[in-house]
Parts: sequence; C-alpha cells; structure tokens
Amino acid sequence: MLIAITRAVSPAMNRCEIGFIERQEIDLAKADEQHRQYQACLEELGASVVSLPAEPEYPDSVFVEDAAVVVDETAIVTRMGAASRRGEGDTLARALAPYRPLRWQLEPATLEGGDVIRIGRTLYVGLSSRTNHAGLQHLASELEPLGYSVVPVPVRGALHLKSACCYLGEGAILANRDWLDLEPLREFYVIDVAPGEDRAANVLEIGGTVLIPECFPGTAEILARSGRQVLPVDVSELMKAEAGITCCSLIFEDSVT
Repeated sequence: MLIAITRAVSPAMNRCEIGFIERQEIDLAKADEQHRQYQACLEELGASVVSLPAEPEYPDSVFVEDAAVVVDETAIVTRMGAASRRGEGDTLARALAPYRPLRWQLEPATLEGGDVIRIGRTLYVGLSSRTNHAGLQHLASELEPLGYSVVPVPVRGALHLKSACCYLGEGAILANRDWLDLEPLREFYVIDVAPGEDRAANVLEIGGTVLIPECFPGTAEILARSGRQVLPVDVSELMKAEAGITCCSLIFEDSVT
C-alpha cells in the first residue's frame, strides 16, 4: 500500500522561509482548504494518507517532504538547510518509525528531501542552497552499502532539485533547463516546461497520473499531449510559501517484499 504522510498547515505559515520569490500574504483558511483538497487527490490516486497535526512553532512544517528521505530499507531524518526548520523532524520521525528503521543526519550535513529524486536504486541529489556536499556524502554513506547509488546534480536559481525537475516515469523527466545541470540526468528523455511557467517542473506522478498546479495550463497541456493523465490541483496559497506539488507529502510503500 502506498503511504502519504502529510501535515496540516501551520498557523504561523506567514513567517515561512522565502528564498527565490517575493513574499506575499498567505490566506491561511484558503491554504487549509487547498491542503485538504490536495490530500483528497492523493487518496483518489490510491494513497493512504497519514495526516499529522499542525506544528504552530514551525511555519514551514506542512512541507513534510524535506524532513526525511525514505527508501525500501530505511528512513533518513534529514538535517535541513534552513535552521528554523530543524525541529520538524522529531514528530515526523515518530510517524515514520512504524514503517522504517530510522537514521539521522548530523552536523555539518544539510539536506532537504526536496533535493532528492529517487529513480529505482539511484538517488539524484541536488546541490542547492539547502543541501550541501556533507549532506550528500552522508546520504551516500548510509545508502550505498544497501545497494543504492547517489548522484550529485548542481541546482541554480531554484530552491530545490525538484523545483527544477521531477521524474514522470517511463524514463522521462519534466524540467526547467535554466535551473539545473542536466548532464547527470542525460540518460533520461527531457520534457520542457511551457514558456513562462518556470515553476511548473515540480509535479507528482502516482500510478501514471501527474498532479500539477492548475496555474500551469501550458505545461499541463504538454504533459497531456505526451499521453499522460493530468490532474490539476489548486495550491496557489501554498505556492506563496515557495511550495511545489511534491512538498506537502512524503510518499512511500508501506512494506517491501
């Protein structure tokens, strides 16, 4: 069974970290409703949603993807690049413990899950403003003995690797070429985001359906023409906190046989 861990929107979300966009006032009631609709989409696509309560002390805590990296054998609780977020992993770790043995990153490593794209037994890790070489090296030291490969991908002009590209399945990635070095991903077929939709590369593929923010109709049309089922969802208030569609869930299989 596919598990999707989520967390309710923090009442302090307007104090969220912002790095690459202009700060705007977030309508918290609207953000709450959009988050509920997002969870409903995950359930519609077959995921069992584990919803955690809001963390009032952590404005960015709805973005659970960043606090852990989950593979078949273990879950690694990250030491996030934003110092204000480093307490978020505690409650997420308790939610993950029934599913995976836990490991923890320690100083000087920094790594956020938004910088990690897993494709089979390879993890592509963005070197970004939030993930450093020590974080990548620690991840490699934990996972390479389990049979995984860890490949660095330089990120430029974007918060995370998943801001710049996401895996679509079937050997294809959706990408904004301006925000990353595509050389480490050269084996994949690249589908480009639509002109003027710079943030559209962050999408979430589940079972052949691609969730995409509804504010990117050009990219949605490109994906539809490629033969993919596309499910637009309104996350406009969450995007004011520099969110992408993947940020609000941590998705993995319940058990691996």
